[in-house]
Amino acid sequence: MKIVVIQGPNLNMLGVREQQVYGPMRLEQIHAQMKEVATQNGLEIEFYQSNLEGEIVDRIQECYGDADGIIINPAAYTHTSIAIRDAISAVNLPTIEVHISNIYRREEFRQKSMTAAVCTSSVIGFGPFGYHLAMVGMMQIFSEINAMRQAQAAAAQGSEGA
Repeated sequence: MKIVVIQGPNLNMLGVREQQVYGPMRLEQIHAQMKEVATQNGLEIEFYQSNLEGEIVDRIQECYGDADGIIINPAAYTHTSIAIRDAISAVNLPTIEVHISNIYRREEFRQKSMTAAVCTSSVIGFGPFGYHLAMVGMMQIFSEINAMRQAQAAAAQGSEGA
């Protein structure tokens, strides 16, 4: 199964910007850890980062038919982008929203997520470890999907034999 990790604006500056909020870990280090977890669990993983809203929308749309799940940190677009929200909704894939900081302990304008309502779940405020939690969550979702497919296949075989 394939997971696409989509990173929004300014996340390419992790480890440099506002370390008191986001910590010293760089995006490349987070991705390396995620890649290791994916490899250990037989998953394909792909990473994408853009500072441009339309490019993020395009990448989400490209996941349709190509990926089994999305882990996304829309960053500042979390609070403003109906376009990203609509793209997530349109592809109808399991999607986990990640935020390094606890957005509910930040400025008032950061406390509203436009995208959370169309995501399967959210991981908020665990620092870079939140990406690991999202990976574990996505693996659980994949496990549940596979179990459901197996049950449907078994039920279909049972009705054919009747």
